[in-house]
Amino acid sequence: MAHAPENTLEAFALALRLGANGLETDVWTTADGHAVLDHDGVVRKLARNRPISNLRLEDLPPHIPTLQSLFETCGTDFDLSIDIKDEQSFETSATTARDCNFDLSRLWLCHYSSAVVIAQRPLLPDVRLVNSTRLPRIKEGLEMRCAKLSTNGIDCLNMHHTDWTGGSTTLVHKFGLYAFGWDCQYGYVLSTALRMGLDAVFSDHVDTMVEAYESEIGFVPRT
Repeated sequence: MAHAPENTLEAFALALRLGANGLETDVWTTADGHAVLDHDGVVRKLARNRPISNLRLEDLPPHIPTLQSLFETCGTDFDLSIDIKDEQSFETSATTARDCNFDLSRLWLCHYSSAVVIAQRPLLPDVRLVNSTRLPRIKEGLEMRCAKLSTNGIDCLNMHHTDWTGGSTTLVHKFGLYAFGWDCQYGYVLSTALRMGLDAVFSDHVDTMVEAYESEIGFVPRT
C-alpha cells in the first residue's frame, strides 16, 4: 500500500508489475456469500458503521473488490496469502479460488488462533493453513506451538519480523513448517529477514523488497 490504496485491484496489479511473486489481503464474507477484500470489515452507511458480514455485495462501495475480481484482474500465477477475518471466510475463500482455477497449494489462509486453523485442516485439505501470531502470545512456548502445528498438519507460522531470530527460524524448519515474516518495510529489515532464512517476507514497499531479495538471494523467482 506504499504505492496504491490498500486492498485495491490497482495495488495488487501494481505489486505484481513491480516484481512481487505473492500478494497479501484481508477477506470478509458478505451476507450473500461473496468473499470481498477489506481490512476493517465495516462500511459507513446512514451515519453508522455496519459490518460487511451484514451487507449484501450490492450494498458495498465500489472500492471494495471481490476475491473473484482479484483473479480476473491479476490472473492466477502468484501465491496468495489471505488474512481470514471471519471464520466463514475460510470456506468462501477456498471455494472462490477453486472456482477461478487458482492452484490451492499456493493459497495461504491465515488466522491468529492456532485452534481455529487446526480445526480447518480436515475441512480444507488442499490449501495451506497459517497460524499468524506474535511471539509473546505463544504462552506454551515456540517449540510446543511448532509441535502442535506440525502434528495437526498446519503448514506455516507467520510472525512479526521482530519476533524472529536465526535460531527460531531453524526451530520452525525442524518441525517441517514454513516461517513467514510480516511488516518488513525497510531494506535492512528485509535483508536481515532473508538472511535468517524466512521463507516469505511481507512488505508494503515492493520495490525495496525486490531490491533486497535480488541482493541477498541473487534473483527473483518467477513462478
